[in-house]
Amino acid sequence: MSIRLRLTVWYSVLLAFTLFLFGIAIYTFVDYNTYAHIKSRIQAQVNQLKVLPTIDLENGFYFDVPKSDVKRLEDAELYIQIVSFRNKTPRMSPNLKELSSELGLNIPMPQKASQINEGYRKIVVNGYEFLVYENAIMLADQVEGAFQVFAFTGLEALFTKELRSILIIASMVTIVLAFSLGLFLAQKSLRPIENIIRATDRIQKGADLSVRIPREGPPDDEVGQLTDRINSMLGRMETFYNELDEAYRAQRRFVSDASHELRTPLTTIRGNVDLLQKMWMQQQEPNQMSQSERELMSLEALRDIADESQRMSHLVNDLLSLARADAGYVMSKVLVELKPMVEEVVRRAQFLPRKAEWELGNIDVLEDLYVYGNKDYLQQMLFIFIENAFKYTQEGKVRLTALRQDNQIGLKVDDTGIGMNEKEVPYIFERFYRADVSRGVTSGTGLGLAIAKWIIDEHRGSVEVVTKPGEGTSFIVWLPLATVDGSGDYPV
Repeated sequence: MSIRLRLTVWYSVLLAFTLFLFGIAIYTFVDYNTYAHIKSRIQAQVNQLKVLPTIDLENGFYFDVPKSDVKRLEDAELYIQIVSFRNKTPRMSPNLKELSSELGLNIPMPQKASQINEGYRKIVVNGYEFLVYENAIMLADQVEGAFQVFAFTGLEALFTKELRSILIIASMVTIVLAFSLGLFLAQKSLRPIENIIRATDRIQKGADLSVRIPREGPPDDEVGQLTDRINSMLGRMETFYNELDEAYRAQRRFVSDASHELRTPLTTIRGNVDLLQKMWMQQQEPNQMSQSERELMSLEALRDIADESQRMSHLVNDLLSLARADAGYVMSKVLVELKPMVEEVVRRAQFLPRKAEWELGNIDVLEDLYVYGNKDYLQQMLFIFIENAFKYTQEGKVRLTALRQDNQIGLKVDDTGIGMNEKEVPYIFERFYRADVSRGVTSGTGLGLAIAKWIIDEHRGSVEVVTKPGEGTSFIVWLPLATVDGSGDYPV
């Protein structure tokens, strides 16, 4: 059963119950007041009624009512009947005799004291309704008879019967109309819900998660709030889906690039091993190369194997660092004094393979400054930027300087190398990404800057990149400072 139908049924049942109570109240009120008026009319006459004991030769002992009282009863459209328990013969008022003969009525009378029902009651004789007041006639403290005062209530009974029918029919018609109208209004009120269902079905069956449900109705109603919540949920789902899809594509790209980068040195190593094996297996055959030539080629093959092994070892170490980053590895951190750490990097950087001039700028600003971090990873980050600068700078110079801005320290590595397009800057920290100008020109795996970015993020730092094709690139790493006691922007 739909919500629309359930709501309509609930409202209809509630309305039917309300109409039932209302109808009973109206019917009871009208019936009570109608018969209360007749009762008061009867009671007024009974209070003035005189019942006289009479004896004569023809009827014996009986009770009678003065003619004046009978006349008054007839004027009030009332009837009286009296019975004496001695002779058991009821005596009727003239109007009751006339009515009984016309309608063939035989109104029962009590024949002994135990059959007397004192008070008012309704009786139906031959289909005609009467309201009867019945009471005992006392004589010398003995019940000698009973009298009944009647009022014909056929019209009142017919009126209350018609009222009852009207109330029942009107209630049924009202319930049917209310059910139909309620069903229509419920359908109209819940139409936005149906629109939401259809819209969500379209979104579910489609591939576009950017579709949103149009808002209908007043801005503060429940349906509008539901629409806003669903749209907000769809927005989060779209974000999560896009992030998951991007992560999946990045994972596939990562696996593909890693396989490619590992395959190249492995192919080189395998080729040189096959060459050595073939060369030394054929040393006994005539017309082959001399011993000196064989040794020279062997040394070249071994050198190639060593170079590729070192390259593969470097790549595996980089992959291990990134795997740690993905696994949520938390590096241990302590207070690190910046100037000695940077000076050690400068000293060791001059021994790196390079063609460019290595220049140390002004780092006096680092005096007595500390950061909260990991010294080894910070040095690894600086070496990544310096090695990249050497790699892409065939002529010119590479320089390291230090800057300070408020509570941050900046370590700047700039070069006069090949530079790159500014459009490529947002992607250089992605794994295995290499700018187009460097592909085929310089060696590398494209993992170094991704590792450097992870180290910077772990130290709550940031990096700025300024570059221009043919003029070089500048990297500025900003790190939050910490004081010796551990206070500062980066709390201990």
